[in-house]
Amino acid sequence: MTPPHSPFCRVLITLAFVSAAAPGQDALAPLLGELDPLVVTGKAENLLGEALAASKGQSDRAELLARPFLRPGELLEVVPGLIITQHAGGGKANQYFVRGYNLDHGVDFGIFVDGMPANYRAHAHGQGYADMNFLIPEFIERLDYQKGPFDVRMGDLTTAGSAEFSLVNSLERGFAGVTIGENEYFRTVFGDSIQAGSGTLTFGSEANYSNGPWVLEEDAHRFNGIVRWHTGDEDDFFNITLLGYQAEWTSSDQIPERAILAGQLDRFGFVDPTNGGESQRYSLSMNWGRRCDELVWRANAYAGYYDLDLYSNFTYFLEDPVNGDQFRQSDQRFFFGGEVSATFEDRELFGAPTEYTIGFQSRNDLIWDLELSRTRARADVRPVREDDVFTGNYSLFAGASTRWNDWFRTEAGMRADLFYFDVDSDNPVNSGNQWDGIAVPKLNFIFGPWDDHEYYLNLGGGFHSNDARGLFTRVDPNDGVTPVAPVDPLVRTWGSEIGVRSQWSEGFTTTASLWFIYSESELLYVGDAGNVEAGPATDRHGIEIAAYWRRNDWLGFDAEIALSEGRFTDTSGGAFVENQVPFVISSGITVGGELGPYGALRARYFSERPLVANRSVESEDSLQFNARIGYRLENWDFALDVLNLFDRQDNDIEYYYTSRLPGEPAAGIDGVHLHPAEPRTIRASITYYW
Repeated sequence: MTPPHSPFCRVLITLAFVSAAAPGQDALAPLLGELDPLVVTGKAENLLGEALAASKGQSDRAELLARPFLRPGELLEVVPGLIITQHAGGGKANQYFVRGYNLDHGVDFGIFVDGMPANYRAHAHGQGYADMNFLIPEFIERLDYQKGPFDVRMGDLTTAGSAEFSLVNSLERGFAGVTIGENEYFRTVFGDSIQAGSGTLTFGSEANYSNGPWVLEEDAHRFNGIVRWHTGDEDDFFNITLLGYQAEWTSSDQIPERAILAGQLDRFGFVDPTNGGESQRYSLSMNWGRRCDELVWRANAYAGYYDLDLYSNFTYFLEDPVNGDQFRQSDQRFFFGGEVSATFEDRELFGAPTEYTIGFQSRNDLIWDLELSRTRARADVRPVREDDVFTGNYSLFAGASTRWNDWFRTEAGMRADLFYFDVDSDNPVNSGNQWDGIAVPKLNFIFGPWDDHEYYLNLGGGFHSNDARGLFTRVDPNDGVTPVAPVDPLVRTWGSEIGVRSQWSEGFTTTASLWFIYSESELLYVGDAGNVEAGPATDRHGIEIAAYWRRNDWLGFDAEIALSEGRFTDTSGGAFVENQVPFVISSGITVGGELGPYGALRARYFSERPLVANRSVESEDSLQFNARIGYRLENWDFALDVLNLFDRQDNDIEYYYTSRLPGEPAAGIDGVHLHPAEPRTIRASITYYW
């Protein structure tokens, strides 16, 4: 601990007051509200007096690891109403759905790891692409989530919400585990913590292999590693973390439903046997905190390398009957950034106790190999476009959290974001650079608690950036002739929410919220075309209800219901936003203590959804059950997972578009294309602790 008023603290306090008094900063007076770490015991934790909104919450390590899951990304399904699926090989980013959004691989839902963003701007496969495969579940300490654009710390790509993983600072015990399962599934993982100087060194790795249930063997292998050094306590701390990840896989991708019904393809079959990819990611990050009396400093910084080579073929032989329609998307980048903030506690606003926060964020992507090529069996046939791209983001945020009396508090804020986009394309006509900026307000009213009930009214502005290539593309890169209209760099969004949080007992929490989101435009990067299309404005609204009951340390239950609807404001092409999920239910029960038998049963349902804007074609619904039984000894843990318990023939994803198989009409056939959910899968695990 730094002694009060030490020279170090006096320097930091002086710098903070100088920053707060800087010209133009008075206009930025908002809120952070999440600087003090919470003692987390799960989603039933009492957040009265702490939460910003009814839809804010967290899940702890025990809850996360108690969930039987097929793939690591499914840990995000702890966020109420969020659905995780997959439409390609195991090394590709998941598909995300929440609050009436088909988020594709991540756009408009921000994912962070100890402050380091996991979404990529101007990604080869789509704006906001977020691959969570670099995380090892056993090294996650907590997951904090929130919905809507109401937190002043959250900016680009967070309109629908955000989730932040916090990694462990120290493992209580070292461990080593092995999991084996059907379809040649094999996973091994280990981790430990040791004293290293004045802190703790935590390290571990994971190796994963699977062939999947597909006719075409997936041959997916993934390697992960983590090294973290941490020192300090909740107020004064420092840690530095190295993460590494490498994966390769073969992919069946989605296949046409008509071929399955005609008996041409097996439900788990494929069209192009050479689809798949490889990816790697390495990052170095640090987090630092210091308390100097009533001034709290927080900072993080990160830098990393990422690359992806992805081969896909969604239309088969529609565009090129001879070579086929396979294409390669390549992305090679260096990313870096960070955040620093200062919170002034025990201040006043019109005589009311107030905390002021001011901060700066930066996020940069330097991409030197952003490429799209037509391929055949992974061999290049024709390049489409190749770009060098730089996207820089520099943000100021400020906030004020004020308790006006014992039943009313506000959290108000403003953030201002400045962006720089630079594209050097292989076609000079599609090159350029540009600055742009946006400012968004946040205003949150919290009433209560009265009789253990707290009420919320949340209002806020948000935005998402567009793929930098879309700003400067003037001709279609596929033919180099057809004119293309550029798109706006930044798209403004607005959100509102009213909600209630009730703490019926120490371990029984319920929440309910009614929300609305408006987006000025739906901007999507079309990966197989190499350009960006701007869609019409949208309105989304919905209701979310959740209940969390922790009876004692060996019995817990949760249930979540989410209803949503997304509509285009211009209905000339159809009213409904494609692939929005109107109805989601998630529920589960966990039993068992630290030793002896234990188990878990989880269910997730998502309803039919429109595949075209006039809703003339809809997907099927999906209901999946996952179960786990196990037994814990002092140093051993034995577990058996049964995924898709009832072996339902659901689909992970469905799309409606035109494709062509050999022998079909040259214009192709419109139809549903699907990627099936994996059949019932059994996995057994053994873990040893020391």
